[in-house]
Amino acid sequence: MGKWPRAPLHGARRLTLAAWPALSENKGAVVLMSGNSASFPTAPTAAVGTINAAIVALAEAFSDRGIADGVQVDSVLPGPVMIGRRRSYVEHWAPAHGMSVEEATLRFPRVAGIARYGQPEEIAELMAFLVLPAARWMTGSALRMDGGELKSV
Repeated sequence: MGKWPRAPLHGARRLTLAAWPALSENKGAVVLMSGNSASFPTAPTAAVGTINAAIVALAEAFSDRGIADGVQVDSVLPGPVMIGRRRSYVEHWAPAHGMSVEEATLRFPRVAGIARYGQPEEIAELMAFLVLPAARWMTGSALRMDGGELKSV
C-alpha cells in the first residue's frame, strides 16, 4: 500500500499531538477533515471510507482528552465538493462510461440526490464557525455537510 490513504490519518494525529501543548495552554480548537464516506462506506471506496471513519474516531478520542485539557475537537465530513480531486475523478470516469466530462459532471449530482456540488468555501465556513466562541460547547461532534446526499435522522 502506498502512502495515500493512510497519510491523512497519521498526519492529522501527528499534527494534533504536536500542537496539543499550545492548544491546551490557549484553550484552542481542532477541526479534523474527514469525508461522508465515513458514514456510508462502499466497496469501491472501502479504503477511503475506512480512513475517513478512522479520522472521525480519532477526533472523538482527542475530544475526550480535550474535555480535561480545555481543547475543543470536532470533525467535518464533506460530501461531493468540486475540487481538483473530484474533477480528476470525473475526467477519468466519464470516458470509461461513454460520456463526456461535461455530461458526467452534470449527471453526478442528480444520481447522488443533490442539487449541486458543494464549494470549498462552504466547508471552510462551517470549519470557521466551529472554532468561534458560539460553538465552544460543541466538541466530539462529526458534522456532515453534503447537500442532502445522506439521508438520516
